[in-house]
Amino acid sequence: MRTVVALGIVACLAAVAQGGNFFQDAEMSWGDGRGKVIDAGRGLDLTLDKTSGSGFQSKAEYLFGKIDMQIKLVPGNSAGTVTTFYLSSQGSAHDEIDFEFLGNVTGEPYTLHTNVFALGQGKREQQFRLWFDPTKAFHTYSILWNPQHVIFAVDGTPIRDFKNHEARGVSFPKTQPMRLYASLWNADDWATQGGRVKTDWSHAPFVASFRGFNADACVMSGGAQRCPAGTMEAGAASSWWNQELSDMSYRRMRWVQRKFMIYNYCTDPKRVAEGLPAECNLRLRSK
Repeated sequence: MRTVVALGIVACLAAVAQGGNFFQDAEMSWGDGRGKVIDAGRGLDLTLDKTSGSGFQSKAEYLFGKIDMQIKLVPGNSAGTVTTFYLSSQGSAHDEIDFEFLGNVTGEPYTLHTNVFALGQGKREQQFRLWFDPTKAFHTYSILWNPQHVIFAVDGTPIRDFKNHEARGVSFPKTQPMRLYASLWNADDWATQGGRVKTDWSHAPFVASFRGFNADACVMSGGAQRCPAGTMEAGAASSWWNQELSDMSYRRMRWVQRKFMIYNYCTDPKRVAEGLPAECNLRLRSK
């Protein structure tokens, strides 16, 4: 039996059940002191200057779950900068689920870049504009990952549903545990307007702020998978394990895609000429 619920409701339930603390749940992975935990562990700031950016990672590895992060992006002239929030395993045949936020010049919108890798194969990019200013306040970005779906959501609104089509020859991330990673770094060779606009270092240091890290997820420890109580119970209304989009959530996702999607790998003329990935040819409700 599959659970069909609206993402916004589940996001609230998960937030109540899982309150993250960066001291307990994360560790700085690079940046030589440019990342700092603040507010007694409730927040974390990443900094980018001309010498280096910074990043952190979760202490735990996850194999399926619902991961939420509240992020306030670099304000003002953020051209050339990239803020990331993603799950990834290691190695050349790794799995990965990406949120990337590509900065822009003052007054121009961020680009939200999403991608899914399975067994080292990516190139499944979809890009969006946001329907709000992501630098003025914190907004919640969520990855719901279960054996049948990878669902990307913004403030509880789904924007993308990557389905498991293994039966039709499409790889899906489901066997490799992944850590959560986040970073702020300089990518002015490609990030803003194809690299035409470079980072203006007179505005440095750039700061992206994180809080509300919630991982309602199955944790891998000593080769064993430990899941929250009740996760796999059939009919559990609050569980992400069997969740798919309700009709209402699907309609909301399609509205976002029609209004705010600016790139879809399945409709890129260059990709069409090269031969589209198999999932793009499936005439199903969503990709």
